[in-house]
Amino acid sequence: MRKQLAISFAVTAILLAITATVILYGKGYRFGFSGGTPKVAGTGLLVATSTPNGAQVFVNGELTTATDNTINLSPGEYEVRIYKDGYFAWNKKITVKKEVVSKADALLIPAAPKLENITNIGVSNPVLDPTKTLLAYNVSSQSALKNGIYILDMTLRPVLTLQNASTQVANDAGLNFSQSTITWSPDSKELLASFTTPLASHYLLAADSLNTSPDNVTLTLDTVNATWEDLKLEKEMARIAGLKKNVRAVVSQYFNVLDWSADDTKILYSASVSGTIEPLINPPLIGTNSTQESRDIEKDSVYVYDTKEDKNYKILDNLPKMAEDSPLPINWYPDSKHLVYVHNGKIDIMEYDAQNQTTVYAGPFVDSFVFSWPGASKLVILTNLGNLAITPNLYTISLK
Repeated sequence: MRKQLAISFAVTAILLAITATVILYGKGYRFGFSGGTPKVAGTGLLVATSTPNGAQVFVNGELTTATDNTINLSPGEYEVRIYKDGYFAWNKKITVKKEVVSKADALLIPAAPKLENITNIGVSNPVLDPTKTLLAYNVSSQSALKNGIYILDMTLRPVLTLQNASTQVANDAGLNFSQSTITWSPDSKELLASFTTPLASHYLLAADSLNTSPDNVTLTLDTVNATWEDLKLEKEMARIAGLKKNVRAVVSQYFNVLDWSADDTKILYSASVSGTIEPLINPPLIGTNSTQESRDIEKDSVYVYDTKEDKNYKILDNLPKMAEDSPLPINWYPDSKHLVYVHNGKIDIMEYDAQNQTTVYAGPFVDSFVFSWPGASKLVILTNLGNLAITPNLYTISLK
């Protein structure tokens, strides 16, 4: 009887020891010997991923593994490099802490991205809608029936070519809509086409079909503008209302909001005043981005605030000067993890903490007309490829 009881206790003790070992191992503890003495050392986990996957992962210069894998590392700061043939290398300092999972998530940019035209009839003044899926533009180099205003739906997947993804919503048969200035409604359902000569006039267009009888709203323009401003304000207030009370207070005090990430968790803003953003989450979350923050902000400098992690990163000293009707030179990439930055005749993509700024295109393009394709697979630019004798067209820059 005593023998059976002893065996039961022994089995139970072994099971408990195995369970404890598995738990400790899962938390990153490793067992070994130091100077002949058994030692249990706490480690952290580094999860390395990349798009595309299958890239090499170097830790402090040593090839350690491939992406889509987990590495056990002693607590400390590491230089992590992720590389794949045909792509720019990704580099970042990452702090690993005991029993904490850290992430190295690399978007790898092709070293020679593919350039492909999606229009061939001449394009001017493209304007992105609020949903960032529709692109309205003017065409003025064709016949009266082909000239006018077109809309490219970037969510469509044409079987053969993207050149059949555009819909004409106004032509030049009655009015020269190809010469108008285009403004989107806040709900992306309508367009306002405005003329300055011979007299100021404004026409409201449906965005989903050809407008054979455009609605002249010149006399009621103030009402249209007021309605649209109310819709914009309502949408912005809904976003703000979704934030925690202390975050709302900071946004109100310090932020001139430039752009929200697609998942509404990060805010690109210029500082309306100088000041200090005090920590809003106490104690701080574990396993967050370890890039150095900028809690002290300077008026007019550009930052990203991460509402989920309560992290604030400086992006630019200030916004570059631009034409009044030009798109912002910096805005969110659709994955909510990166920014597109247009400057000095180049197009860069950087992480939301300003790391890994990479030039994806340095060829000719018109002004700041650079737009992200939904799904984070490519960019759209307006360019004549340096040939001043031809009218610019829309091209895609493939990033996958």
